[in-house]
Amino acid sequence: MPTARAYAIDSPTGRFAPTTIARREPGPTEVLFDIKYAGICHSDIHTARGEWGRTTYPLVPGHELAGVVTQVGSQVTKFAVGDRVGVGCFVDSCGQCDECRRGEENFCEGPDGGTIWTYNDVGRDGLPTAGGYSTCFTVEQDYTLRIPESIPLENAAPLLCAGITTYSPLKRWGAGPGKRVAIVGMGGLGHMGVQIAAAMGATTAVISQTRNKEEDARRFGATEFYALSEPDTLKKLHRSFDLMVSTVSSAAPLDPILDCLAIEGAFVDVGLPEKPSQLQLRTLCGGNRILAGSNIGGIPATQEMLDFCAAHGLKAQTEVISASEINEAYDNVVASKVRYRYVIDASTI
Repeated sequence: MPTARAYAIDSPTGRFAPTTIARREPGPTEVLFDIKYAGICHSDIHTARGEWGRTTYPLVPGHELAGVVTQVGSQVTKFAVGDRVGVGCFVDSCGQCDECRRGEENFCEGPDGGTIWTYNDVGRDGLPTAGGYSTCFTVEQDYTLRIPESIPLENAAPLLCAGITTYSPLKRWGAGPGKRVAIVGMGGLGHMGVQIAAAMGATTAVISQTRNKEEDARRFGATEFYALSEPDTLKKLHRSFDLMVSTVSSAAPLDPILDCLAIEGAFVDVGLPEKPSQLQLRTLCGGNRILAGSNIGGIPATQEMLDFCAAHGLKAQTEVISASEINEAYDNVVASKVRYRYVIDASTI
C-alpha cells in the first residue's frame, strides 16, 4: 500500500504538522498520481477550524490537486503514466442516480451516502478521505480531470475549485456578449470569475470593498470597477447588471446589492456566508429578479472549464509556498492578504 507524506491538523485550534498517511494501491480502474501542487481554499480553513459543522481529526485538507500519473490499474483507459491530472472537491459518487447520469456527481444522493468528498468524508474503502496536502493520491479514473498542457500545474490546481465554482454560474446564467456581469469580491474565487466572464464576452465589472485591486481587475478583463467604501456606490448602480456573482462570505443585507440588478437579472451566491442574510422579498418581486445559489460542478463541467481556460489563456494567479508555511497562509487568507491563491509545493511536504 503506497504511503504519502502529508500535513495534518488535529483540532480546530491546532497547528498543521507533518505526518504520514496510507493511500490505496490502485484498483483496476484507479490511477495513482504524484501531487505536485495543492491549492489552499477558504473551504479548507472553515473545515480545519471546525466552522462548518462536523470535522474528523486528524484532518488532511486540500481539494485543488494537480500532479502527474505514476501508476494505473489494469482496466484504466482514460489515463496513462506521465499524464497531467487533477482532482477537485469530490472523488466518488454512486454513478447510477439521475444526478450522476447527468454529470452532476456533486449532487449525488445515491443509496451509499451520495457524493464522497475529497477530505473529511469516508471513502469506498471505509476509511476517512484525506486531501491534497500530501505527496500522492489514488482515485477512480472517472473522477480524475485532464489538465491541458498549456496551463502550468501550479496555476491549474486552484481551477479545480475556484475555476469551476465561478464558471458554473456564469455559464448557466448566460454570461456573454451583450450581458453586463458584476463579480462581487475579488479574492481566490472572484479573480477567476472576472477572467472567465470577460473571456465569455460579457461586459465585466468588479464590486470590491476598496480600490486596492482595481489595477489587477482591469488586467484580468474588467472594464468597470466599483468600491463599496465610496459613498452611494450601490445606489449609483441601480438596475445596472444582468448577472451578479457574489464570491464573498460576509452576510450583509442583500437588498441594496440586489437593487443593482436589471429587470429579470440574476444574483448568484457562491460565497457561502456563515451567518443568515437579510432580504425583503419585494426587492426580488419589484424587478422580476432571481436570487440563486451555485455549487461547484460535475466532472464534465469541470473538464469543460479546464479546456475553456486553456483555449483562452486563463489561469489562477498563485503564490507558491512550502508546506511549513500553511499555518501562516491560513491567517493571511482570512485577512485577505493573498493575491490570489496560495498553492503548496508538494515537494516540500
